Parts: sequence; C-alpha cells; structure tokens
Amino acid sequence: MTLNWTSKSYNALALNELYSLLQLRSEVFVVEQNCAFQDIDGQDEAAYHLLGRTDDGQLAAYARLFDAGKCYEQVSIGRVVVSPAFRRFSFGRQLMNQAIAECEALFGPQPIKIGAQYYLRAFYQSLGFVQQGDIYLEDDIEHIYMLRA
Repeated sequence: MTLNWTSKSYNALALNELYSLLQLRSEVFVVEQNCAFQDIDGQDEAAYHLLGRTDDGQLAAYARLFDAGKCYEQVSIGRVVVSPAFRRFSFGRQLMNQAIAECEALFGPQPIKIGAQYYLRAFYQSLGFVQQGDIYLEDDIEHIYMLRA
C-alpha cells in the first residue's frame, strides 16, 4: 500500500484536514503514549503539514515541517506520527523519506534537525540522522536531538 502525499501551509489546510491531523496527534501522543501535554503548541501556524492519505482518504501518516529559524536554527521535522491502524504497513520510513524530500523542495538542501524519542534512535540513524548531545526528558519521555547533514 502506498500513500498519497500533500504538503500544505497552515492557512491552506481545510478544516477537516486540520481536525484529522489534530485527532491523530492526540490519539498517539496524548492517549496512546499516556502523556498529558499541550500538543497544540502555537507552532502549527509556522509549519508546513505533510499528510499521507490512503486511497480512500484516511489520514495514515503525518509530520510538521519547519524552515530554519522557526523551531530550531536548522530546518526541522516534528510531530512524526503514523496512525496505529496503519502501522503494519511500515509507513514510518515512507513518511520520513517524504518529509526529507519535502523539506528539500520547500527550503532547499540543508541540514535537518529533529527531537526524536530515544527508542527510535536506530530508525532515524538508518535515515542518515546522527545523535547530537545527551538524552533529555520531554514530557517524561526520553528524547535526543539528531541532525541529518
């Protein structure tokens, strides 16, 4: 199964698209990970939103993309999430490859920084990201900064 990808600025999102992406982020980052945190953090307006939909329109994968200086000094990718209903299709790699390609299309080829959950370190390393610094806690979950040159 492959996904249909679109990338939109905040103002270009339709209300149903915004609702779908916020619902997916809440389902995974708040409910599944049992983490009470402020997902709606005021940064959505500065981001491009990468949406991966199935042929029947279901949101299966999502990420936020930021130009340099918006979130970090470098271009960045965040809120990387695959719907639990679609994890058996290994969309995580497809999502990250698409996010990297979209960052290059939007912002030009340059380093990309992420704040990754530590347990996913090997996955991100396989995509060319290198750990930068020590483990830090964000909402009681171990994270690391990683950079892709």
